[in-house]
Amino acid sequence: MTEVTPSARKARRKGSGVTMAEVAAAAGVSMQTVSRYLRFPDTVSTETSRQIQDAIEKTHYVQNLAASHLASMRSNTVAAIIPTLSASVFAETIQHFSEVLHREGYQIFLGNTDYRSDREEDVIRSLLGRRPDGLFIIGTHHTRNSIALLKRAGIPVVEGWDMTSRPIDRLVGFSNVAAISEMAGHLTKSGRRRIVFAGVLRRGDSRAAERRDGFVTAIKAIFPDEEPRLCIASDLPLEMASGVELLRRSRATFPDADAVMFSSDVLASAALLESVRLGIAVPDSLAITGFGDFELSRHLNPSLTTVSVPSDEIGRQAGRLLLEGMRGKLSSPKRIDVGFTLKIRGSG
Repeated sequence: MTEVTPSARKARRKGSGVTMAEVAAAAGVSMQTVSRYLRFPDTVSTETSRQIQDAIEKTHYVQNLAASHLASMRSNTVAAIIPTLSASVFAETIQHFSEVLHREGYQIFLGNTDYRSDREEDVIRSLLGRRPDGLFIIGTHHTRNSIALLKRAGIPVVEGWDMTSRPIDRLVGFSNVAAISEMAGHLTKSGRRRIVFAGVLRRGDSRAAERRDGFVTAIKAIFPDEEPRLCIASDLPLEMASGVELLRRSRATFPDADAVMFSSDVLASAALLESVRLGIAVPDSLAITGFGDFELSRHLNPSLTTVSVPSDEIGRQAGRLLLEGMRGKLSSPKRIDVGFTLKIRGSG
């Protein structure tokens, strides 16, 4: 096997990295053989593959993907856009999404919008500038500019975690409205009559807004003569401490409340712990429910009644739909409702 000379190393330090010619020299093969190995490894003999791989490791060669992408018009990357990095449910979705794509040789670019529509436009524009082969975005509510950017990109797009009759391309999610309505129905069937909906509603958080609207619609249908009880905070972050504050505000505004439906398990879990600390009998005096079925919810005492969303399945299905789109296959169906499950536990 040919050694890489000191002069080659010196040239490399001045350049942008190890060249394919250096790898070929180190492996004792032609550049064409190295190129063929990198593009179509199955067409190279086992022994030659071993020689090239040893040379790659010895020289610390990094393939110039930009050049190969220009030649093939493919980047072998996909972009994923999530509303926040702090929510574990979105992390689980991205984890399973990534596993599906990684098995097929794709790498993931990740963008975070922080629930801001203007930032979503910037993130979309930035990620599309890297020429991904496909894009997965959590949410179905976008600005006109964002929709135009996604449609003009000419790549497969999968939206997730919501339901809409007019997806940009492909869609996998569930109905937040239906989930909240079913939870409200459960509480009324168990005898609750003075139900409060409590949540942090940040600008751009369409899912929280849909849950609030679903609650209003459900309560008006069940109790047509009553005004829906809402305790909505736009001044609080989506963290556990806010659940304690929302419990305080709910009880101060609606002292006769016999149930509080929280928009997230993050809030509901903290409210449940605070209720125990205050000596509030849950669920006898006050039922508490959440949304998301986070792992903590199952280990509280009493355990939290909540809406379970298959976040892992959303990720897997999104990965599958995107792969089909990138391969030019027609997805049937292109719109997948993964549904939800009520987890009826000790708190309500």
